[in-house]
Amino acid sequence: MAIWDLLESFASGIVSGGHRLIDAVSGMVSSGGAARRQVAFTVAMIALTAKMAKADGVVTEDEISAFSELFDIPDGEEKNVARLFNLAKQDVSGYEYYARRIAGMFADEPQALEDILDGLFHIAKADHVLHEGELAYLKRVSQLFGFDEHHFGCIKARHVHPEASDPYLILDIDRSASEEDLRRHYRRLVNETHPDRLIARGVPEEFVTIANDRLAAVNDAWTRIRQERGIR
Repeated sequence: MAIWDLLESFASGIVSGGHRLIDAVSGMVSSGGAARRQVAFTVAMIALTAKMAKADGVVTEDEISAFSELFDIPDGEEKNVARLFNLAKQDVSGYEYYARRIAGMFADEPQALEDILDGLFHIAKADHVLHEGELAYLKRVSQLFGFDEHHFGCIKARHVHPEASDPYLILDIDRSASEEDLRRHYRRLVNETHPDRLIARGVPEEFVTIANDRLAAVNDAWTRIRQERGIR
């Protein structure tokens, strides 16, 4: 069964309550099957994106387009996505419940949680303005995912004016690192960012946009460090 067929079946079974949206899908991660994991990841993104919409009070067309860039929604499935989105928005308990449950879904896979944060950043900045409320939301979600302030700073640096951000922060490596350590660390980041790695983590194939953006930021940071140090 294709991922969007599963999503349609899942959406049809939800009758009320945003909490039930996440409660019902949390078991998908451990139940096995790449398609089910992709559904779980997609629903997590829908839920947190819907909640993030409340951070600045409005969902823009740019943000909707950005979501479509990450998930290739087949014709006819838009209503199911909208249904899940509206369920998440209607939940009065707030986004922290969602973030905690999603953190539990991927408790042993922090890289998958970072993928979700990257996706949220991608959508939040789609209208070319990262609102203060959105940034506070993203920082809190990061905390609930178990990331400390430094790690969040590294993720933020990849998205907020990366060309002007500290390249060592983007690569998450100390300035005192040797050239050999820098090269090894850079190669590891490139390897981890490969689209195949994301897909293996249960990330939908369309999410390759995030991999490309992350790789571009890493490559740019490495280029600037090489120029600064005179590394050939």
